[in-house]
Amino acid sequence: MTGHVRVVTYNTHRCRGIDGRMRPDRIAGVLRETGGEIIALQEIVSRPGADEHDQPRYIAAELGYQYAMGAVRRYRGGLYGNAVLSRYPIRAVRNYDLSLVGREERGCLRADIALDGLLLHVFNVHLGTAYEERRHQGRKLITAELLNDVELAAPRLVMGDFNEWTRGLATRLLSMHLESADLRLHLRRRRTYPGLLPVLHLDHIYYDPALRLENMSLHRTSRALIGSDHLPLVADFGIPEEAGKNKSGSK
Repeated sequence: MTGHVRVVTYNTHRCRGIDGRMRPDRIAGVLRETGGEIIALQEIVSRPGADEHDQPRYIAAELGYQYAMGAVRRYRGGLYGNAVLSRYPIRAVRNYDLSLVGREERGCLRADIALDGLLLHVFNVHLGTAYEERRHQGRKLITAELLNDVELAAPRLVMGDFNEWTRGLATRLLSMHLESADLRLHLRRRRTYPGLLPVLHLDHIYYDPALRLENMSLHRTSRALIGSDHLPLVADFGIPEEAGKNKSGSK
């Protein structure tokens, strides 16, 4: 085994907590609690400036991490979408449009991260709330343009808010191409949303077999219960030595 990495996926709800207050500092505190080294954030807002209004930049600075923003639409003078934060260097970034005409804009952000000399392709996904919309997005995710791009020679890690609480097409397609992290093997329940009283399983993690899932947890602290309507989903992966051979130069 070459190394280990802790990853987190977290829908921040624009950093607006259940108390109605928009507090990126609280989200940063939650993420610090998790110990996450690679973090996928959904529903994040980036407005010009260096203060808390530029949420991904502010949170990344609080953690001492690098970050990449994947905007899906304009929002109140800024950008709204997904972000990846990383303790490790981000070597390349690409943003994919998953939007369906007539529905709210959605996207997938890819960040290629250099992890102790190895490369990891991290995909941060936020799918739509409508059944047909997710079917469209699931098909797009597995295309040669996206997850099955032949240039992706390194291990892939896909995580985010899939808005799919039953085994729909997106779930089935991704499970055919990647391993699915089964919460039941690590938690007493599969439900992750809403944070205070989970009744749905919306947050998911998929990964290449080259990675070894060692542990999963739902980060449920008093701060996390207030910070957003979602809770952070945390996973620890081991990376076998063979997974990173000749990968660090991949695009």
